[in-house]
Parts: sequence; C-alpha cells; structure tokens
Amino acid sequence: MKKKISKEKLISIGTVLLIFVLWFVASSLGWVDKKLIPSPGQVWDAFLGVCRDYKGHSLLQHIGVSMQRLCMAFGLAFVTAVPLGLLSGFSSKIRAAFEPIIEFYRPLPPLAYYTLLVLALGIDNASKIALLFLACFAPIYVSCVSAVIKVKADYINSAYTLGASKFQVFFSVIFPSCLPDMFTGLRTSIGVGYSTLVAAEMVAANTGIGWMVLDAKNWLRNDIVFVGIIIMGITGILINIILNLLEKKFVPWRGKA
Repeated sequence: MKKKISKEKLISIGTVLLIFVLWFVASSLGWVDKKLIPSPGQVWDAFLGVCRDYKGHSLLQHIGVSMQRLCMAFGLAFVTAVPLGLLSGFSSKIRAAFEPIIEFYRPLPPLAYYTLLVLALGIDNASKIALLFLACFAPIYVSCVSAVIKVKADYINSAYTLGASKFQVFFSVIFPSCLPDMFTGLRTSIGVGYSTLVAAEMVAANTGIGWMVLDAKNWLRNDIVFVGIIIMGITGILINIILNLLEKKFVPWRGKA
C-alpha cells in the first residue's frame, strides 16, 4: 500500500519549486545581473565542472574533507558536552565551575579567537577542528544543562521514594527525560558548526567546500559560489534528517504526550 505524501511535504516541495521557477524567470528575463546572480543553467554547468575538478580536487573530495572536519569536531563535542552538560545540570557545583567559561566564549564570533587557535595548534587541520569543536560544544552543553534543570522534581523524588540510588535516578529518570532537548541541542550544534566551517577553512586551506566558496568568490565565480552554497544547504538538510531519524528511534515518545 502506497504511503500518501502529507500536505505539509507538498507545501514544502511547492515552495522549493516556486523559488527555482522565480530564479529561472528572473535570470531569463534579465531582471537580475547574471554576474551577480547566475542563471540555473550557469550553476548547473559550474556544478558539472567542479564535479570533475576544482583547483586539483573534485567536488566529492572537497565535500569529503569538510565533512571529515565537521564530523570529527561534532563527535568530540558530543562525547564531551553531553556528559558534562548532564552533570552540570545535576550538580550546581560542577555547573558553577564550567558555566562562566562557556558563557564567556559562546557569544564570541569564531574568527575572534581563531587566530589564537592557529598560533597554538598551527595552520593544519588541528586548529580548524578545534574551532569547529568549540562552536559545536556550547549549544550541546547549554541544551543538556537546561534539560536536566527542567526535569520535574516529582519524578526524581518518586524514584528516591521507591529506593532508587543516585546512579539509577540519573540513568533511569534524568537521562531519558533530557533526550528530546538533547537532540534539539545536537541539531542546533551541527547548524552552528556548519556555519563556522567557512571560517575554519579561511586560513591556509586548499580543500573543503567552505574554502571552495571563498576561493571562487575571490575570482568572482559566483556560479561556483552558488554551487557551494546549494551543496552546503543540501548536506545540512541530510544531516538534520539523520538526526531526526535517530531522535525518532531513541525518543519515540516525543510529541505523543
């Protein structure tokens, strides 16, 4: 039995198609300067070109390098920010120790401290991964702390009343209750990390989708800039879809209460 497409998905698809139609019409009728906003045909030709080669590497290689940097940083942020955020929400003393540091650097633009990372770690991948790690860390940490604090005291007290230990309360009550907000933090984190990727690839890089966009901009190749932007948007959507699927698997009760 075929599954029907929901009205919401049809609206989303229609919106995307409308944007492409308006883009095609505007470029065909000369409403916009093609040097500034290339036509869909120009972008497609540029896409085919960079698929084969752009400055010695194919598009797939550029995407692979960027994804490797982003995934390494996101993975490190996940395995450190989640336990630290949960513990900080559970213990006010731990939160008091780490929160000032995180709240200090969290609003800072990435380029404000990227120079320090380059001086400390060099111009290779280490400084870029460190920058992405810091960008991904804060949203995960903040969401985990907030999630723990929001857990109702009645749940915790009921577990203690039934004889549960602190360890059991943490893993059987607090952790499951935090999962919905945790996944929200993960999605926010990957978005912030991706937006920081261009900044991370600005210094002494010769590969990566962010570097490709910046390099193309310097040569006024706006068609390649559009290719890079579209690719980053699509890969970002795919990552978000993966996180949503994982959330449905591990938090099946969300939205059903």
